[in-house]
Amino acid sequence: MQHKPKIEPQPMLWFAKDLPNLISLVGLGSALLGIYYAILGVYPAAMIGLIWAVVFDWLDGRVARKMSGRTNEQREYGAQLDSLIDVISFGVAPAVLLLSVGGFRPQFLIGGFVILAAAVIRLAYFNTFGMADSSTYRGLALDNNVIILVAFFALRPVLDASVFLIALFGLLMLLATLNVAPIKTPKFGGNWYFAIVGYAVVMSALYAWQLITLTS
Repeated sequence: MQHKPKIEPQPMLWFAKDLPNLISLVGLGSALLGIYYAILGVYPAAMIGLIWAVVFDWLDGRVARKMSGRTNEQREYGAQLDSLIDVISFGVAPAVLLLSVGGFRPQFLIGGFVILAAAVIRLAYFNTFGMADSSTYRGLALDNNVIILVAFFALRPVLDASVFLIALFGLLMLLATLNVAPIKTPKFGGNWYFAIVGYAVVMSALYAWQLITLTS
């Protein structure tokens, strides 16, 4: 019996240059900037990078749904790429923020691990079982972590450093719990994208002002 020759897939970079995937990679770059400035302790710049990572995470899906002629392989690759980037943007980045605000003291490694573990457990479950239905997630979606964190960090200049650190730790542990909790949360799509863009613009302006005051 003659076997059919195995069909080789397109090269890796052929998939990466697909427009939605390029947008995903721009979001990854934004998350990297956020992580970089979090390590340096320049938190206003970190917040700007992270909130735009959310914007690009929402944008890649909108663009993918509007494009015609994409192959199943392109869609599957895009889903995997998006999921892997989510680990960085919404798992690694909040963990690094906690470690940075905590002065990279080893006792905060447990908190960082909880954040990362919740992120990968949630994404593995989502990749296996998908959404509860077309408009509902199981657990709190990871991008909400950064949306909430960006608002929370606006309180940092007015709170005592130790109070802020305790509150940040508690908030991140709560979010990690909600990420994997057996609850249902709505998927914000459609015109909510414009709301998140507006939110990103407003918060970026706030943190840009904080950066100016820091350097003046």
